[in-house]
Amino acid sequence: MKLYNISFNNLNRRKGKMIFLVLGLFIGIATIVTLLSITESMSRDIEDQLDQFGANIVMVPKSENLSLSYGGVSMGGVNYKTVELDEARIPDIRTIEYSKNIGLVAPKVLGAASVKGKDVLLMGVDFESELALKNWWQWEGTPPAQADELLIGSQTAATFNLAVGDSLVLGEKEFTVTSILKPTGATEDGIIIGDLHAFQKVLGKEGKVSMVEIAAFCRDCPITELVLQIAEKFPDAKVTALRQAVMSKMQSIELFKSFSYGIAILVIFIGSLLVFVTMMGSVNERTREIGIFRAIGFRRGHVMQIILLEAMVVGLIGGVLGYLGGNGIALVAMPLVIKNGTFAGFNYNLGGVAVLLSIALSLLASLYPAQKASNLDPSEALRAL
Repeated sequence: MKLYNISFNNLNRRKGKMIFLVLGLFIGIATIVTLLSITESMSRDIEDQLDQFGANIVMVPKSENLSLSYGGVSMGGVNYKTVELDEARIPDIRTIEYSKNIGLVAPKVLGAASVKGKDVLLMGVDFESELALKNWWQWEGTPPAQADELLIGSQTAATFNLAVGDSLVLGEKEFTVTSILKPTGATEDGIIIGDLHAFQKVLGKEGKVSMVEIAAFCRDCPITELVLQIAEKFPDAKVTALRQAVMSKMQSIELFKSFSYGIAILVIFIGSLLVFVTMMGSVNERTREIGIFRAIGFRRGHVMQIILLEAMVVGLIGGVLGYLGGNGIALVAMPLVIKNGTFAGFNYNLGGVAVLLSIALSLLASLYPAQKASNLDPSEALRAL
């Protein structure tokens, strides 16, 4: 008879204890998988929702005397001069090593213009990326869809008595006001927002941008590294990470992750203790059986192999069931942890780690009982016959 046949037959005879062992490992592994799956799902949800909070990296031209007013750039008047960034190079942002962490890239051109005898700040944007980046904006009318359409800040609209449908001449070009931005309490209230390329012509800055706002979520790399990689691509620009935008989103995840690890360690300890106690009880109950094995020529290594093989099978079953059960619990619990949260899906790397961890715990907890059984004196064991 093969050693593995003895192990399997023993597990089959002692179904109750096997179920108890598997249950202990199942609870431990399922708890770990549940907590880590929820943490991963939270990270992915925050990554998907990051655009709602605006940019967290700002790139502006280098200038020692630059005064900041809108996201890093201020225009003091029509004659205010500063170095601009080359629009043709903006796509290079997505060629950095961590480009997968970059979401939206929103270039802007800024400049002052005179409207009805008053100075006003013009901001040319790519409306597709800008409106996605600033999706908390609300407006009256419809957002601009053509190069000659404008989005007017609420304060600017009140100052110039503008309404949706009015015409406004900027430079030598006539524009139509298609929407008025509702008060935001920010710089946008006092500016005129138009198409990037149309405003480049109005301001005499064809092919130039004044700043770039970048929405990035650095889940797999430090935010400082992401900033450095962008800065290497644009040595003539100042790249700044709005750390608070990143840290405020990641801090809660890191706290939950630390809590998860603490709970996981506690559960692992309890599960290992259950396996150890059960295996010790099993060895004590099988004194006669082990004595017979030793008496008929089984070596110490054979006895250890039998018991450790049982532990390996129990660990494998507990790990697989724990991984599946943990993902099931995470799937149900995710909407309760984060409103409208979605389950990130099965992480097969986590599954492999969970199964290996379960087997390792089962083997380690069974090592001493197996060693004790292998050292059992056959003559003392046979006295129980």
